[in-house]
Amino acid sequence: MSNDTLPRIGFMGIGIMGAPMAGHLRAAGHPLTIANRSRGPRVQALLDAGAQWAETPAALAAASDVVITILGFPQDVEQVWLGADGLLAGARPGTLLVDMTTSSPRLAAQLAQAAATKGCAALDAPVSGGEPGARNAALSIMVGGEAAAFARAEPVFARMGKSIRHMGGPGAGQHTKMANQIAIASAVMGVAEALSYARRAGLDGESVVAALAPGAAGSTQLTVLGPKMLAGDFAPGFMVKHFLKDLGIAVAEAEAMGLALPGLAQSRKLFERIAGELGGDVGTQAIIAAYR
Repeated sequence: MSNDTLPRIGFMGIGIMGAPMAGHLRAAGHPLTIANRSRGPRVQALLDAGAQWAETPAALAAASDVVITILGFPQDVEQVWLGADGLLAGARPGTLLVDMTTSSPRLAAQLAQAAATKGCAALDAPVSGGEPGARNAALSIMVGGEAAAFARAEPVFARMGKSIRHMGGPGAGQHTKMANQIAIASAVMGVAEALSYARRAGLDGESVVAALAPGAAGSTQLTVLGPKMLAGDFAPGFMVKHFLKDLGIAVAEAEAMGLALPGLAQSRKLFERIAGELGGDVGTQAIIAAYR
């Protein structure tokens, strides 16, 4: 179904996260146009549900009131937004453009400035919650940009997430996501070390997770990734190659601030080792393999 009173949404990046996020918007009645590098099953499912297809980012923007991107790497975002056939080449004045990729705070500020010169508004709005959060419309959304643009976007964000916070001006959403990834990096490393210790001590891993979860050591990393670590299930909810991208941005930002973060540095080394041994497409729980 569709509702002409709702803003037309353009969505680019129909991946593990983007497909369910776009699906929630379509299910809510938003006229939806999508673009993606390929037309696989996730894209086809949205087209079957009534979404329209755009051949280029420029065409996507031209057909939309609000455009959302969730892509892989900062260079992808830069090309899709600023390329010759990019979003800003096709966007009409007044269009709201939202990047939900985890990307560089400095790039977010650059995109906001470029959008303003076209008479458009831009927000950086990275998310946390992984595939389950995207599937259940329960994402945490951290937003940077002007307050008026945030007010326009908030009803759209509410279709995809449960925790929606305006963190400040352009780049503030990305800085908040870096803090999130820094916290996760040490947390998932700690879970891997705890379960490796428990295994070496002869304990039953599942019982250890059950014992620790209600106490001070309890965390999403423990309860969601801990059982996968124990089972040797490295299927990705969030790929190591994408996490390494995030950690690289965090390291660069911390260095620019003159801030030493040794936990971040150590976890990055372990994830680089895992990527070298198992490949970058495994899930972040694969860090436990570094302790075998």
